[in-house]
Amino acid sequence: MCGIAGLLSLDGRPAQPDQVRAMCAAIVHRGPDDEGFYADAEVALGMRRLSILDLDGGHQPMSNEDGSVWAVFNGEIYNYRELRAGLDARGHVLRSAGDTETLVHLYEEHGADFVSQLRGMFALAIWDRRRRTLLLARDRLGIKPLFYAQRGSTLYFASEVKALLQVPAIDRQLDWQAVGHLFAALSTPPDRSILAGVRKLEPARTLVAGPGRPPVVRRYWEIRFEPDRTSTEGELCERLRAHLDAAVREHLASDVPLGAFLSGGIDSSAVVATMARLGVAPIRTFSIGFSERTHDELAYARRVARVFGTEHHELVLEPDVLGVLDDLVWHLDEPFGDSSAIPTFMVSRLAARHVTVVLSGDGGDELFAGYERYQVEERERRVARIPRWIRVLAGRIATATPEWTRGRNFLRHHALDGWERYVDAVTLFRLHQRQRLFRPEFRDIVESGDPSRGLVADLNRRGGHWLSALQALDIERYLPLDILAKVDRMSMAHSIEARVPLLDHRLVEFAATIPPELQFRDGIGKQLFRRALAPLLPREILHRPKMGFAVPLDVWFRGRLGPYLHDLLLSRESRARGIFDTGYIEQLIGQHALGRELGLHLWTLISFELWCRRFLDGRAAPPVTSPRRQAVVHGPDAIPRHLAVSRRST
Repeated sequence: MCGIAGLLSLDGRPAQPDQVRAMCAAIVHRGPDDEGFYADAEVALGMRRLSILDLDGGHQPMSNEDGSVWAVFNGEIYNYRELRAGLDARGHVLRSAGDTETLVHLYEEHGADFVSQLRGMFALAIWDRRRRTLLLARDRLGIKPLFYAQRGSTLYFASEVKALLQVPAIDRQLDWQAVGHLFAALSTPPDRSILAGVRKLEPARTLVAGPGRPPVVRRYWEIRFEPDRTSTEGELCERLRAHLDAAVREHLASDVPLGAFLSGGIDSSAVVATMARLGVAPIRTFSIGFSERTHDELAYARRVARVFGTEHHELVLEPDVLGVLDDLVWHLDEPFGDSSAIPTFMVSRLAARHVTVVLSGDGGDELFAGYERYQVEERERRVARIPRWIRVLAGRIATATPEWTRGRNFLRHHALDGWERYVDAVTLFRLHQRQRLFRPEFRDIVESGDPSRGLVADLNRRGGHWLSALQALDIERYLPLDILAKVDRMSMAHSIEARVPLLDHRLVEFAATIPPELQFRDGIGKQLFRRALAPLLPREILHRPKMGFAVPLDVWFRGRLGPYLHDLLLSRESRARGIFDTGYIEQLIGQHALGRELGLHLWTLISFELWCRRFLDGRAAPPVTSPRRQAVVHGPDAIPRHLAVSRRST
């Protein structure tokens, strides 16, 4: 696990390695153990390493035997031993014991198509000296991040936006479409970032570029929901358990201490149960709770910890946890509307005191239909049978009613048809709210980033069963943009590696074959998953109510954090930005105080304001951390890394 960065001159001019050094210095937290650099005429590559496998021999950048192919890599390849055996049999000479070196040799044989052979999480860059070609690639599900930007005739890339901001040519200008997307969907778009011209390489994509060859992006994998109705429910349960065992077993590979996040929900509990079944001992588990009983899951986590005899650690969060917000915003990298980043940051900090690798249960709700919004959609499909003229009338009544009138949103929402109604339900600030939130001069450009139309078109295009369409949408958008982005940033903030065994792509592909009627019955999801796990987990865990990882923001903002909310969002600095209608923000704060659940709306505004202060106003610099190892520098005529002598700091 590490952070990577680099640049490529597209017009053949010499690269500027010092810029790559500056980029890597901004992401030391992603790799405090080691650093390394490679420079050729048109390209410069850099990395920061968190040592997980092959602690002494896994330095990067890494090359093939003759130094014609060089790689920097962030992630873990879980089938690298199998791939390595094949390479050995075909005459390749590999001198390290980790996974990175397999990448350069696979590339030699298959070019960019080699990524289809990888099982794991990755963001990587490969420089082909012979072809003068740079390849960037990202894993199928988007577990690891990769950003890029072209300024003039230079292509830059890095694991985080803040690394790209070390390049003088990259301006700190907002991408207004991304801003609009943030306030509608809690995150920036799939292919853009909060900064103009800085883009995400989307999951399951490769990017190929070279001098005289502009960047070309290609997709190499896509999830397809094709129900298997020839197998019995029992057979599907057996296969699910086998896939889960295989995925967790592969994700246990580590040369450093390993543990697991444990919420007490079915997904994280399934991972811990499987670890125990595979003989892991001791299992170190980490949980976060709240003093507000409506949001606290510690009792469930303790129950699972007792059943499997884990070495359990937990922390209860209070409102004063927001004292860490400045650091949290720095590590989030972009404004972020999901407040569960707070407990994820804190549980990662807790885990980092004991382990370097943690397994997480993320992905289970998408694969096995666990989200409450799926239940809501099933109920609302029955409401949609009400004659259209009645619903149209309800919509007209809602339009003529003042915004904060009780029942207005209910009438407006149920007047919508089909997927428009679903997309409205999962939108944070709806269109009419965004029109009031932003000042008039920003409204049109912000609305050009409205994701609603695209989501409706996407869902209409998919066809098939409604549940499968929603699962596919969440796997492709919500998972990488929200869940995985949050887990990556918050774990890497504390220099620990988070792994997600439920997102092994073979398990994902299997889950897409489970018929929707076996996933979701009687208004409840995860039916087959629960049946498959019945031999492993206590009944009270299998059938407990879902709580998610929500923060009691509404309670906190009406209590001790009320003054903080007002002072930040209505501050002189926030007003001076001239982006938002101050009167509308005052209304949001006032309505929240009266009992409306607007905590997530206010959190998104807080996240945006704090991000602006940190990244646009330039108030704070990143923390300064020295590497635990000396830098390793390579050039086109240098000795290949696997033959070089390592220099270590004491």
